[in-house]
Amino acid sequence: MTAPTTSDAAPGQLTHRQILTVLSGLMLGMLLAALDQTIMASAMKTIADQLHGQTIQAWATTAYLITATISTPLYGKLSDIFGRKPMYLTAISFFLLGSVLSGIAGSMYELAAYRAVQGLGAGGLMSLALAIIADMVAPRERSKYQSYFMGVWGLSSVAGPVVGGFFAGLSTFAGIEGWRWVFLLNVPIALVALAVVARYLNVPHKPVPQKVDYLGAILLTVGLVPLLIIAEQGREWGWASGRALAMYGIGVVGLIAFWFNERRMGDAALLPLRLFGKQFSLINAVNFVMGVGMFGMMMSLPLYLQIVKGASPTESGLMTLPLTFGILAAAIISGRMISRTGRYRIYPVVGLGLTAASLFLFAQIGVDTPLWATMLIMVLAGAGLGLCMQPLILAIQNDVDPRDIGVATSTATFFRSIGGTVGTAVFLSILFTVVGDRISDAFGSVRTDPAFTEALTQNPQFAGSLQGGIDLNNTSFLNTLDPTLARPILTGFSSSLDTVFLVGGVVVLAAFALIWFLKETPLSTKSGLQRIAEEDAPTPVAVH
Repeated sequence: MTAPTTSDAAPGQLTHRQILTVLSGLMLGMLLAALDQTIMASAMKTIADQLHGQTIQAWATTAYLITATISTPLYGKLSDIFGRKPMYLTAISFFLLGSVLSGIAGSMYELAAYRAVQGLGAGGLMSLALAIIADMVAPRERSKYQSYFMGVWGLSSVAGPVVGGFFAGLSTFAGIEGWRWVFLLNVPIALVALAVVARYLNVPHKPVPQKVDYLGAILLTVGLVPLLIIAEQGREWGWASGRALAMYGIGVVGLIAFWFNERRMGDAALLPLRLFGKQFSLINAVNFVMGVGMFGMMMSLPLYLQIVKGASPTESGLMTLPLTFGILAAAIISGRMISRTGRYRIYPVVGLGLTAASLFLFAQIGVDTPLWATMLIMVLAGAGLGLCMQPLILAIQNDVDPRDIGVATSTATFFRSIGGTVGTAVFLSILFTVVGDRISDAFGSVRTDPAFTEALTQNPQFAGSLQGGIDLNNTSFLNTLDPTLARPILTGFSSSLDTVFLVGGVVVLAAFALIWFLKETPLSTKSGLQRIAEEDAPTPVAVH
């Protein structure tokens, strides 16, 4: 029996083969965004050294984060108006251009500007891929296909640190400085993605006669950019400094103006307020809180592995494989179970419970905790995240009109991204607020230890730096420091990270409490395109 052709299928229905063909292009697009994040994590220090910008390297990350976050809801809204294909091609093109420019950057300031261009593309790669799948596949079957995306993130989490570390460690490759390939590697992937999407992403779209909420986009930018900047830079500036207070003020005024504008724009709003019913608001609140805890955990684990356990960036990336395994296994199993049973509420409930439990377990690890124990907790944490991500997106997509799937999906991604930014900023602030005192306490407890005093006598240079205060901006000295002298520093860092994990557990526990209010609605057996086709079909005229 042959697969049905498009003409044989119901209006808006695509065959499994057509879906997989489109999916291949979407996966390449998502690979660009996912791989970029993990590659940069292991290569950033080398890049900053090469461009003589170690002290301002954070701006390369901040610029990317700002444009990616701000552009996410805009892509969703524009794709509902003009169609998914042109907007997804636009996202890939921006990312391609930003990658080429970043690969030829001559200074850290140039790199920050070019990373901002990259971010303009990244904002659409994730949310639009999920929206396109929602167009093509019914909610009942959607989780099976979304698990392919989880596989892409799993691949990037393994390949990214290895590839980034490899190229960052090369002086030149094919006549070009090694670190530049961190960006230039995106070019062939982006070109293939462009070709596949341009050729095969031919899903029907009926243009929506609606004006674009450009003022809303501007006001959202005015509201969020200062808050994102203070989230990234507040620890260095001081959270109550003059610059910080100015950023808070501008951000709050911008967001208030954005809210009034969205009320005025109605259905044409960038984020239509009519979507924010109880269910939609609840899921996005959970997304935000989960993003805070999830990104806080993902920021803290590499620090533990690299500082406390002495792993290189590449090694720490490989050591987090159990986390990736947990995410993939849970996402695939839950996706198949949702398709079989049509029930999805139980998975984020269990998932958030597991994630909170794993964070509380991470809060118990220390300098002497064996790696196998930490990795077992990673599997638990990954399973928790894998059970949450897809069902929450599915619940939002199932709850809105098919014509709003783009803006609804991008809104969910947007709130999770904002939560991640807040989580990273807050947890880094907690870490560096307490770590100094924890290290001092650890040194105080060993100051009379004969082994410590002997090691201190044999290392007079370190004894001098100890009196002047240890510089925690560069911890590479720990790799060559006498283990007896290094241990109090490792103990202080480990104790501080335990506090971060503990706060993260409390945060995720709040999301766990919220998710119990989620109401499960039956999953539709029709894709977004099918539902739109049925709504647009002419009503049969009764013949008397």
